[in-house]
Amino acid sequence: MDAVDVAGLCGEGLQARLGEIARAESGLAAMKADTLGEIARRDGDGAAAHAAADAMSVSGRKARGDVRDAVRLGELDATRQGLLAGSVPVGHAQLIARAAGDAAIDDRYLAERARHEGYDEFRRTVERHVADVNRDDGASVLERQRKARTAKIFTRSSDGMTVLSLAVDPLTGAQLGTVIAATERRLFQDEDPAARRTPQQRMADAVAQLICDPDAKRPAGASLIVVADYDMVNHQLTSGRLADGTPIPIGEIARIAVDAEVLPAIFEAATGDLRMGRSRRTATDLQRAALALRDKGCVGCGIAPERCQHHHIDHWQHGGHTDYQNLVTVCPDCHNDKIHQQGFTVEWDSAVSRYGLQPPAQPPNSSHGPSPTDDPSRAPPT
Repeated sequence: MDAVDVAGLCGEGLQARLGEIARAESGLAAMKADTLGEIARRDGDGAAAHAAADAMSVSGRKARGDVRDAVRLGELDATRQGLLAGSVPVGHAQLIARAAGDAAIDDRYLAERARHEGYDEFRRTVERHVADVNRDDGASVLERQRKARTAKIFTRSSDGMTVLSLAVDPLTGAQLGTVIAATERRLFQDEDPAARRTPQQRMADAVAQLICDPDAKRPAGASLIVVADYDMVNHQLTSGRLADGTPIPIGEIARIAVDAEVLPAIFEAATGDLRMGRSRRTATDLQRAALALRDKGCVGCGIAPERCQHHHIDHWQHGGHTDYQNLVTVCPDCHNDKIHQQGFTVEWDSAVSRYGLQPPAQPPNSSHGPSPTDDPSRAPPT
């Protein structure tokens, strides 16, 4: 790539530059995979990992992962060609390569989907595909994920802050996400409006409260949404999944239901009746369930719905109602940064039949600060 003076680029120019960089990174990743794959073919995986660690100054763990992905990509022609052409992003190719270790995947199908889907959406596509081809309802994948769970706590040397790191399976993650999000909403309601916490501070306080006060009353709205189709011919549930589409075995739904409060509902045209008007600002549990199924995550970035808030398309402070048709699912970052700070608007995309965020025609005037009603620190997680 040629060097350019990015300071002289307009907003569209900077965006285009990032696209060029992403395509270049994909091409370089393909070249690296080819090189490591050839070393592994000649001298073995261990020698290839040693060469990667030495030549590229990466950790042994990273080097071994790169070699594993490289060997698998050597057998995935469509993914490798898309990576080399810059049409398949690096992260997407890594997801495909790792899925190839779990099932006999359809490389061509996944490579094509990778060209058009964001990372979070594509991750769920890969998970569903692996569950389908394994023909075990996703049980083997979930078991592998549970065995790979990890956690650690350490003190960051740079500033003395304590850091928690946790990696769990998607089902456990969704359960954690719903409880944390509900606790955040309760903390928001108890805050002094003149001294709002940032969303990141509120999440940290929510996690700390849940750990340090585990006997506290379960917060309202901490409902895990799981979805299944009913097979009218065989009279059984099929295609178990989380609201964002992540597949889970039907057996897990049955296990959860034993100790859960089950809210049965059919979501199609009936969702149009989920209206609260201005009788309350926050979405009800039933509205949250319907919105999670409709949006399948943040309409701006695709992050899972249990980690999201809900935004009034016609703003509440301007008379907007808390109705299903006037609410969309957004993550805290898209809600505060894109909508309330940068002026993005919610628009219906008929091509994909879902809502999305559109940037403003002109960036907001930076010489004027946000109005009190648009202050992101005051934007409620509704």
